[in-house]
Amino acid sequence: QVQLVESGGGLVQAGGSLTLSCAASGLTFSGYAVGWFRQAPGKEREFVAVLIWSGGNTYYADSVKGRFFISRDNAKNTVYLQMNKMKPEDTAVYYCAARHTEKIVYDYWGQGTQVTVYS
Repeated sequence: QVQLVESGGGLVQAGGSLTLSCAASGLTFSGYAVGWFRQAPGKEREFVAVLIWSGGNTYYADSVKGRFFISRDNAKNTVYLQMNKMKPEDTAVYYCAARHTEKIVYDYWGQGTQVTVYS
C-alpha cells in the first residue's frame, strides 16, 4: 500500500522559514513526479511546486518562485519543500502528491500538514 506522509508543518512568523518533508512508503519516487500543493480555507487547492525525479527538474508557482525550494533525498526516498520569506498568505494545508512522470493526474496524496504564518 502506497503512503505519502508529510511532516514539518507548524506556526511561523512572517519572514521566517519552514521545511516540509514528504516520505513515501510502498513506492519509490524514481519514475515519478512529486508535487506540493496547498489549500487555504475557503480556497481551491493550488499547485506550489513539482520535482521530476528523473533528471531533477523543478517547477514552481509564480507566487512562491524565489522563496520556496523543492529538493529530494534519494537515499531516504523523501522530498522536501523549503519555504523562506514566508507570508501570511502562505497559510494553508500543504499536501504532497506523486504521479508517474508521463501522467498528468496525481495518483497518490498525503494527508496534509498545516502551515500557519502569522504577522
